[in-house]
Amino acid sequence: MFTGIVSAVGRVERVEDRGDLRVRIACAYAPETIAIGASIACDGVCLTVVDRGPGPLGGWFDVDVSAETVSKTSVRAGRAPWAPGRRVNLERALRVGDELGGHIVSGHVDGLAEVVGLAPEGDSVRFRFRAPAGLARFIAPKGSVALNGTSLTVNEVEGAEFGINVIPHTREVTTWGEVALGDLVNLEVDTLARYVARLEETAA
Repeated sequence: MFTGIVSAVGRVERVEDRGDLRVRIACAYAPETIAIGASIACDGVCLTVVDRGPGPLGGWFDVDVSAETVSKTSVRAGRAPWAPGRRVNLERALRVGDELGGHIVSGHVDGLAEVVGLAPEGDSVRFRFRAPAGLARFIAPKGSVALNGTSLTVNEVEGAEFGINVIPHTREVTTWGEVALGDLVNLEVDTLARYVARLEETAA
């Protein structure tokens, strides 16, 4: 379980095809604090640590990425697939007693949203996304979405398109300053919205 509050930005060091993908990510986490078997959200994708050690940014950890995960995420998609040098947003799993600063995020990516517009708006940047048709109904104005592992508030929704604002602080401490028009980002819809929709279907 995560909150969508990014705690570090990691860097992909290597990607190996072993049937599944084995990915090494350098990070500022001290290696002794990274447990084998721990869950870390990498650009919003919940992945399990299978190895770790000291690295150029402080530490590194290895994860295995299954074909199912590859099919649903940006790992092998879009303008900037995961490759050495690619930066990714990181969040460690929520612990009992931690502050829930964003919203409840599972790390199970639902699909990819395309950046179809971006423009400065004051000190912030207004992004516009196109969601897959099957996911658009779960996105509501003033609701929450997780995009590349970042908890963000929806401003408006028009059909399958929706807009959000990214404030300067978020751009500085995440990879949002690098996102460009046409990019594909990992989208996880709000779990509560999914269950409300399911209850409505059952009641109909």
